[in-house]
Amino acid sequence: MGPLNGYTVLELAGIGPAPMGAMILADMGAEVIRIDRAAGMGGMQMKDVSSRGKKSVALNLKDPAGVETLLRMVENADVLIDPMRPGVCEKLGIGPDVCLERNPKLVYSRMTGWGQDGPLAQAAGHDINYISITGALFAMGRKGEKPVPPLNLVGDFGGGGMLLVTGVLAALLETGSSGKGQVIDAAMVDGAAQLMWMFYGFQAMGLWNEKERGSNMLDGGAHFYDTYECADGEYISLGSIEPQFYALLKELAGLSEEDFGDQGNREKWPEMKEKLTTIMKTKTQSEWCSLMEGTDVCFAPVLNFMDAPNHPANVARNAYIELDGMTQPAPAPRFSRTPSQVRHGGHDVGEDTSAVLTDMGFGEQELNTLRDSGAIT
Repeated sequence: MGPLNGYTVLELAGIGPAPMGAMILADMGAEVIRIDRAAGMGGMQMKDVSSRGKKSVALNLKDPAGVETLLRMVENADVLIDPMRPGVCEKLGIGPDVCLERNPKLVYSRMTGWGQDGPLAQAAGHDINYISITGALFAMGRKGEKPVPPLNLVGDFGGGGMLLVTGVLAALLETGSSGKGQVIDAAMVDGAAQLMWMFYGFQAMGLWNEKERGSNMLDGGAHFYDTYECADGEYISLGSIEPQFYALLKELAGLSEEDFGDQGNREKWPEMKEKLTTIMKTKTQSEWCSLMEGTDVCFAPVLNFMDAPNHPANVARNAYIELDGMTQPAPAPRFSRTPSQVRHGGHDVGEDTSAVLTDMGFGEQELNTLRDSGAIT
């Protein structure tokens, strides 16, 4: 059983970071119950990875009986995850004040893009927008070219889902000592800003040009920290920052001291990158792997995400699993005594409604009445 065994999490169905956060909590052993919409959703198979390990209860939250059903579930829960726009849950009658009145120890975690307040709180947005106003997106891309979206990893998942999990775990620890619940305002824009912490330090030290992307050590400006095309059209990555690692790169790649001796000279970085680009194209990805993989060069082949599960290092660590006919990442991090696990694949919408509500004290006649009225399915 995982370290969160014994905790119950109610997740109001949403997309992106909130389902990811709830998935991680489920992997860690929490009983995660996804609250799906009852109307017109019955029988739809959930195929997204984030549904793994979760049960599904289908409620009609526009029906007062459906709302009351959820509030009774809140009485038996430790955490509720709200992925809605600010104010939506209040309008439904399931806002934090109402829920905390039912269960004063509840951790009510709210996941939004812009946060619960401020001038943008009610505006629609996506990952690309949240990372835009934090400076993160501006910093990503090649010199002289437009910013490049880093998938939706920085706002939705790094700045959103991971921040949500951190907040929930911290709040549960505090509740264990105080006996009181609280509301968490987890905003992707806040999380994306936090992820930029190191670059504010670099800029303050005069080590980062914040106005020109692709000209700094970690944004592709340095020849020793970038990706390179190989003879076969595949790519490799280098991260030879430290002098001893850079020295090994020069040795294994046959780089001359005359051309590559002055590692920290930023004025020479473009020239050195051009020369290194030519050198890297003289061998295939496999040939460079044979020379450098596993050494202190700080080297790795650039794999697409469907090839990554087959890399020997990932295979050895069982970093991926097969579930619901899909290859997907295994739970992380790893615990020595209470290991995380995926207990089952995704459940159909409403598959667990009767079983979950029965476990929470609903009688058979109550369930029949709720089902007949359309409050549950």
